[in-house]
Amino acid sequence: MTNPDALRQLAPTGKLRGGIVVSPAASAFFAIRDGQGEVRGVTVDLMQAFAAALKLPLALQVYDNSGQVTDVVASGACDVAFMPRDATRETKVDFGPAYYFISSTYLVPAGSAIQSIDEVNRPGVRIVGISNTTTVRSARRTAPNAAVEEVPSVELMTEMARNGQGDAFALSHDSFAGLLPKLPGARVLAGHFQQTGIAVAVPKGRGDALKLVSGLIEGAKRSGTVRRALDAAGFNDAEVAPPAG
Repeated sequence: MTNPDALRQLAPTGKLRGGIVVSPAASAFFAIRDGQGEVRGVTVDLMQAFAAALKLPLALQVYDNSGQVTDVVASGACDVAFMPRDATRETKVDFGPAYYFISSTYLVPAGSAIQSIDEVNRPGVRIVGISNTTTVRSARRTAPNAAVEEVPSVELMTEMARNGQGDAFALSHDSFAGLLPKLPGARVLAGHFQQTGIAVAVPKGRGDALKLVSGLIEGAKRSGTVRRALDAAGFNDAEVAPPAG
C-alpha cells in the first residue's frame, strides 16, 4: 500500500503532473505527437504506469527540451519527470534510478569532411546543441576549440541540419535514428562523447516522494513495463538500465 504522506508529497494537487519532452522523431527519451496531436512514447507509457500504480489522474506537461522540464520540476510546478542526469541538474532536482542509458554523438550534414568525434574539436567548427541540456554542456566541455550554438528544440536543430546551418549536431545515438531519414546524406559519427542515464527526478527536498518514484521505476524494470515501453516505441534493441545498486 502506498504511504499517504509520500503520495501527498509527490502529488500535492491530487494529480500526477508528469513532465514529457517531445521531438520530431521518437527516441528512448523523446516522445512525439501522433497525427491526432496526442503525445506518445516511452516516457508517456512510464508516466501512465506510475499514475495507474498510484491510482491518480495523470496530467501530462509537454516541453521542447530537457532543460525546460528540469526547470519546471525544480520549481515544483511539475511533480515528476525523466531526464538525462548530470552534475548541473543534480543541483536543481533530486534523482532516482535510470531506466535507460544514452550515448551522445554528432550528426554531420551531407558533404561534411568530418569523419570522427575528435575532428569536431577544432577552431571554426560550429556545433549545434539543445539549450540547457546535459548533451550541449558535455559538447562544450569535450570540444573546447569549437564554437557551440544552443537552440531551443530538436525540430529547429533538424531544420538547421537540413539547411547546412552548422557543422556538427549533438544528440543521442537513438535520437538520430529517427532523424536520419529526414536528412538525406547526413551521417552519425561513431562512438560517443558522453554517456549518462535517463533517470526519474522530483523537486528537491521531497525525500518521501523520491523514495516512492524510485520504487516505481525499479518495479517497472523488474515487471517488464520499461521493456514493453521501449519495444512499443520501436526500440527493441535498447537495453533496459540494470537495477540500481
